[in-house]
Amino acid sequence: MTSSTRFLTALLTTLLFAGTAATRQDTLTLSRARCVEIALSENPTIKVADMEVKRMVYARRETTGSLYPSIDFQGAYQRAIELQTVSMNMGGQSQQFKMGTDNVWSFGFNAAMPLVNASLWKAIQISDTQIMASLEEARGSRLDMVNNVNKASYSWLLAIASRDVVRANYDVALTNADIFRKQFDAGTASEYDVLRTSVAVKNLEPELLQADIAIRQCALQLKVLMGMDDSVEIRPDVTLRDMQREMYGYSLGASGTSLENNTTMRTLAIQDKLLRQNVTLKKFAWIPSLAASYNMNWNAMSSGNAFRNQQFNPYSTVSLALQVPVFNGLGRLNAVKQAEIQYKELQLNRENVESSLRMQVRLALDNIDKEVRQIASSEEGVRQAAKANEIMQKSFEIGAASYLNLRDAELANTSAQLAYLQAIYNYLVSTSELDTLLGREDALGISRYNTAK
Repeated sequence: MTSSTRFLTALLTTLLFAGTAATRQDTLTLSRARCVEIALSENPTIKVADMEVKRMVYARRETTGSLYPSIDFQGAYQRAIELQTVSMNMGGQSQQFKMGTDNVWSFGFNAAMPLVNASLWKAIQISDTQIMASLEEARGSRLDMVNNVNKASYSWLLAIASRDVVRANYDVALTNADIFRKQFDAGTASEYDVLRTSVAVKNLEPELLQADIAIRQCALQLKVLMGMDDSVEIRPDVTLRDMQREMYGYSLGASGTSLENNTTMRTLAIQDKLLRQNVTLKKFAWIPSLAASYNMNWNAMSSGNAFRNQQFNPYSTVSLALQVPVFNGLGRLNAVKQAEIQYKELQLNRENVESSLRMQVRLALDNIDKEVRQIASSEEGVRQAAKANEIMQKSFEIGAASYLNLRDAELANTSAQLAYLQAIYNYLVSTSELDTLLGREDALGISRYNTAK
């Protein structure tokens, strides 16, 4: 081997190890809690919800600013093209003369401040309620995001676990095919047995490919929720079977099935308050308002050049303005009636929504109870199918069972394992859905991400 060849070999080896190290470094091991944390800090939907809260805070400040004096500066210049002609009858004779000046300058400051304005005061209270509504909307976005991340994470774990089961079944089929091929070469097996085992391997290859695709799709969905680049490789820190250890510690907590933390009910409660305030706001339109204003101006008038010999004379005024609503074609009365109808509509809708949510809670609890029993049944089925498969394998080895019997036992074992994994997944998803429905922030792990600041 020449020195140049040795150099190229060493360089390729270095690049290979560097690429492998980079791949390993790019692979992130993520727990479900870490996925939730990343999603709550990076997902655009959450960022938009937080920005909406900030927008409502600024909107309230805008309304509150109306309570303070407003100061404006204004200036104007007027140039006369043709002075006004005035005609007067003096001593029986009509005389005409020009009146005015060529240039008129005027500038000054104007300050105004509301003293009594009930509608404005109530509008500020409404702004506070709107901020509460935005906060609850942001909270609801977090609840939904955590639920979506949970379900995506569980789907990812299910896809990986299912792929492992299919892979194990594929490896067994591959081993059997290899055994029959060797037996055929030795003359102890028929060509039909070789073809049958080869077909079994080929039938499992699409399932294995589909399982790999499902893993990539689930991982991609999880990355989208976390706002993560697709080029980053991720892997879970636990398996779906490991999740069973913590499942039976699930508890509804002290609040039980109360809907007091349900984001829909809390939003309706805030809307109830908002509509009651809106009714009061419409009624306040009948209350007189009082405002004060102050003006400080400087004027100058001259003829000829507009920028020479200008003498500015100040003048100022202070005033109070009282506005008493009298009649506007029953517009204010009809506005109050509309607001009252909106409030009554909300009451009816709130009762209907609460009834529907309580039914959903009952159904969720029934599903969780059913899935607990399903897990126990599936777990027992896995043990029995594994034992039956082991017995059939030994029987096949001594010639007491056919390959068809062995294959049936293997398929039953695979089906039992997949059903068991599906039962675990269904339970985890149902508990996440119920926690979201009840608005259980601590159970979902988002209490430290609240936007109430």
